[in-house]
Amino acid sequence: MDSEKLQEAAFEIILSSGDARTLVHEGFKSMREGNYEEAEGHLNEANESLVKAHKAQTELLQQYASGEKIEMEIIMVHAQDHLMTTMTLREVAIEMLSLYQKVAQ
Repeated sequence: MDSEKLQEAAFEIILSSGDARTLVHEGFKSMREGNYEEAEGHLNEANESLVKAHKAQTELLQQYASGEKIEMEIIMVHAQDHLMTTMTLREVAIEMLSLYQKVAQ
């Protein structure tokens, strides 16, 4: 895989996971305001963006598994870090939403 294609994949991962991160933070804001359905909607939208990012990552893994040599670049390391931290942040947000709802009852 050439450097340009790898960078395109990395930027897709960064863009999609960045969109997801923004949506998770909107979900946190909705939680603080007591708008739990809205928060859940933001977290569901965040998941859709994460699925896009994960798809780009999976395509790279499939190419690697089929024997294609992929030279790792720092932008891809950054992209992977961005994706994994955002996935973790969303998981924490889901737990926090549950706690907010229990406290509100």
